[in-house]
Amino acid sequence: MTTTLTRGKSLTELAKELNLNFFLVSYTDLLGGTRAKLVPAAKIAAVESDGAFFAAFASNLGLGPDANDIAAIPDPNSLTVLPWQPNVGWVASDVYLDGEPFAASPRVIFKQVLKQCEELGYCYKTGVEAEFLLLKKSEQGYQIADSLDTAARPCYDQLNLMRQFDFISTIVGYLEQLGWEPYQCDHEDANGQFEINWTYNNALTTADRHVFFKYMVKTLAEQRGLTATFMPKPFSDLTGNGAHLHMSLWNDGSNAFADATDEAGLSKLAYEFLGGVLAHGRGLSALCNPTINSYRRLGATMTTSGSAWSPRYISYGGNNRTHMIRIPEGGRFECRLIDGAANLYLAQAGILAAGLEGMEKHLEPGKRLDENMFVRGTEFPDLQTLPTSLLEALQSLEQDALLMSTLGEQGARTFLDFKYQEWNAHNAQVTSWELEQYINC
Repeated sequence: MTTTLTRGKSLTELAKELNLNFFLVSYTDLLGGTRAKLVPAAKIAAVESDGAFFAAFASNLGLGPDANDIAAIPDPNSLTVLPWQPNVGWVASDVYLDGEPFAASPRVIFKQVLKQCEELGYCYKTGVEAEFLLLKKSEQGYQIADSLDTAARPCYDQLNLMRQFDFISTIVGYLEQLGWEPYQCDHEDANGQFEINWTYNNALTTADRHVFFKYMVKTLAEQRGLTATFMPKPFSDLTGNGAHLHMSLWNDGSNAFADATDEAGLSKLAYEFLGGVLAHGRGLSALCNPTINSYRRLGATMTTSGSAWSPRYISYGGNNRTHMIRIPEGGRFECRLIDGAANLYLAQAGILAAGLEGMEKHLEPGKRLDENMFVRGTEFPDLQTLPTSLLEALQSLEQDALLMSTLGEQGARTFLDFKYQEWNAHNAQVTSWELEQYINC
């Protein structure tokens, strides 16, 4: 159960109503890590008012050991009761420093963009497709958990799906308890890969739920002696993990992206929003694909299934999964750029800011391409390509004034500092491939 039916009540009231003994007061740092304190329900009133305090240097927010404590102020509207531990409630929190919202907090950054959207009279609604792999660890390293899941083209495979029925059905049952309205789940295109879909909502709720979903899936996998990973590209020969985002803007209960007279079912406003997202595609890559490993997925060639399913060009099409943007039906479109490592607060903040600029400047997205871009992409030399490395993506982000402004001076500086450190650490490593390739030089 969530507070969907109990909005406006304090956490103290909800603790009594839902028989909660503890609250897991959680916040997300700039690298997507989740931090939390376990607070007894008897003490939650003070935390709801003043926050749970954390040493600032202990998480990836760019603050030193000399900084004052940060306070995580829980949002009661995000309350989610742990289905497997029903006396504990999880709450997403905003980070405060010295009594003010902390500028480098991802949830705070996203809420600032949402406020701009609301001031224009719109509600940003999104739904995410969260893909993950189930693995087991042995002396040889990580392997697919199901030793029988070996087909070259395993997508939608019925046997592979149903061998994990206990795990998948448990998650679906929990999502139903929580009121998320799950509606489909399937075996995805990589061996050991699954996807569970739940109903779209306002974008902040979607981001909060994505954080909780990852925590839940990983916890339930651990309970079974397995590892669930959302890593973008765990295996070089298998399809990677995406987190495709479907989106629309709503005004007074009506979908502002819908237009039945358009061939694709999109309004002029939707095309302008789409034009803004495409215009900032290269910079958005750093927020939507934030790790070294992300670019193993984004720049992948063939996999054993025959397709990588990840975009290479800044382009859009109809119900066509070879583009960065897909229009599956009227009234919404899907951004296929985002991968499983993305911090959805930051990714959505960047996409929404880009879309709103597209609306403000009446940007046109250009011609829709109904082509297989995996095969024919090189035939369109005017199309920009997506970055092929984290370094290239970070440089593109730095050159994108809108996205840098969206992150704010402190958020942008801190994010880039962390990510350049990651790039430099990676660059300093000598890999086993290099040894085998060059040992006889």
